[in-house]
Amino acid sequence: MIGKVIVAGLLTLASVDPGGTSGQGFQEGRTAGVILKDSQIVITGTGLSGRSDGYRVRRPCWYEPGKNAADMLKEQQNSKPTWIPELEWRRHLDSLKQFEEKVGQEGRWWTRGYNAADPNALSCLAGLQPFVFVPPNTTPPSGITTRELADIARAALTVPEPKIKLNPDVKSYVNLPTWVWLDDVGQTTRSVTATLPGVMSATVTATLGDLKIKSGTTADRAEVKENCGPGGKPYAKGAGFVCGVRYLRASADQTRDVYTMTVTSVWTVAVNVADVAYDPIQASATRDVPVGEVQSTVRGDD
Repeated sequence: MIGKVIVAGLLTLASVDPGGTSGQGFQEGRTAGVILKDSQIVITGTGLSGRSDGYRVRRPCWYEPGKNAADMLKEQQNSKPTWIPELEWRRHLDSLKQFEEKVGQEGRWWTRGYNAADPNALSCLAGLQPFVFVPPNTTPPSGITTRELADIARAALTVPEPKIKLNPDVKSYVNLPTWVWLDDVGQTTRSVTATLPGVMSATVTATLGDLKIKSGTTADRAEVKENCGPGGKPYAKGAGFVCGVRYLRASADQTRDVYTMTVTSVWTVAVNVADVAYDPIQASATRDVPVGEVQSTVRGDD
């Protein structure tokens, strides 16, 4: 329900941070992720320690429910810095009238929050007032929704890069199966929950589902087997070869005399918010695979 809301204009003083950053998911050196500012949202979960895949929230700023009328007035009354000139302080007192008028009315002041990791965050904030007064059971335009909370959790969700194991490990040979699996897979399920305390939460969960393999060359030079399951198939004597690459030509004519194999782990993504769905997360790593010819010596009869 969207009802009538009262917008508070810009104050001489800077707006007060209603809660501060409670969590973040962001990989240094990447341009996407989540860094919450002026927000009460708490981000928790097992999926915060990997590398961002670059997913960006659809809207990088929003309103969050804050203090009731009496508490907001008290906060504004106590917000005078020691350095502020007397004239500016008088202007601030005049601005308090908009907060005084709401005391005794049901509802809350909603305040701005934003994702500082998004390059469009500041331009988004420019379209929002610092405060809006909202009646009970009402969401203002640009107010945070469970869908947007799920988006924040998705942007914070990370998965590890695959650590490739091969057999043979150092060098393979023409027509010899090169087995592929992941080393130290760890947890195959990772989740992130974004919570607006006392209001709502959203959880996004990634589950490792399969591996994709690219041989680094054309189909006439390599045969790829991708019945790998979540973590690939470690080499086992006598087992069927179902996950890996059988190279059909040597790599001596390739750049650096190797094929560059790419292994991608595919994580399906589920969310506990109705009518919200996300594409799988894919994380890739590469390995150089030198492939030689099997040498044989033919001896004549003595």
